[in-house]
Amino acid sequence: MNKYQNPSDSLPYVSVVIPVFNESENIPELLERIFFTMKELGKSFEVIVIDDGSTDHTARVLKEEKARYPELRAVIFRRNFGQSAAMTAGFDLAQGEIVVSMDGDLQNDPRDIPRLLEKIGQGFDIVSGWRKDRKDAFVSRTLPSRMANWLIGRTTGIRLHDYGCSLKAYRREVAKNLLLYGELHRFIPVLASLQGARYAEVVVRHHPRRKGRSKYGIGRTYRVMLDLLLMLFFQKFATRPLQFFGLTGGLMLAAGLIVEFYLTFLKLFLGQDIGNRPLLILGVLLVISGLILSGIGLLAELIIRTYYEASGKHIYSIREIIQ
Repeated sequence: MNKYQNPSDSLPYVSVVIPVFNESENIPELLERIFFTMKELGKSFEVIVIDDGSTDHTARVLKEEKARYPELRAVIFRRNFGQSAAMTAGFDLAQGEIVVSMDGDLQNDPRDIPRLLEKIGQGFDIVSGWRKDRKDAFVSRTLPSRMANWLIGRTTGIRLHDYGCSLKAYRREVAKNLLLYGELHRFIPVLASLQGARYAEVVVRHHPRRKGRSKYGIGRTYRVMLDLLLMLFFQKFATRPLQFFGLTGGLMLAAGLIVEFYLTFLKLFLGQDIGNRPLLILGVLLVISGLILSGIGLLAELIIRTYYEASGKHIYSIREIIQ
């Protein structure tokens, strides 16, 4: 048995994973709603709440709630590692056949969980929520999100209305193979599709935040754009970086050599002076850059091979598990 595994003899059918950060005001009501919905559903379940280094009373509240809900498991991080790391911890610890993720701010509605499970039952591997009637500030939250959703869909080919909705359901084998960091939790459908997962989307409820402060804002847009570039690289060259760097470097090297051969011809056969030509410097830069990129490609190939052969290090650190 894994040292973090629930000691219960029977494994749950559904694992609900909730990363939280400074949500002590929302946790009691959130858990009440989740447990009411899951018990009405009539399937075995567990609820895993990951406290991502909260500085309020979140850890204390979770310990108090554990006395009310035996199915609750609380994970306390040593410090704040970010939502992606918290979700990864939840996925690692989840034992259910189906894993459901959601936010801890009461904006996602647990009553939508049965709809996600129903869609999963139709043969999909991941079902993403679509906050069609979103209850957030338009300029700072909704508009940037819509722009990001459109851009991600157009560039990755994975067409969803709402990448940022945390309310999702996954088959266990898909959730267990997701490695998230940075802002990659937004790109879970893209990462899952790289594994050949079948995905779908269902409309879910969305509520305005009534307690606590939002951890999201327009300032995250730049980081999301950087991770989008990373996703595009993952889709094409994650397991073969040499083909990307080698092709780019090879083209630059070839262009540089053509320029230098041309200048050599002018010098040797036509007697022209080439010492003061900017083209000479350009050719040298292209040759050097091409060699450097090719070298980076080789190193990246070695790193990727080492990663796939020896990976296994967690991107989070757990202080305590309450179970």
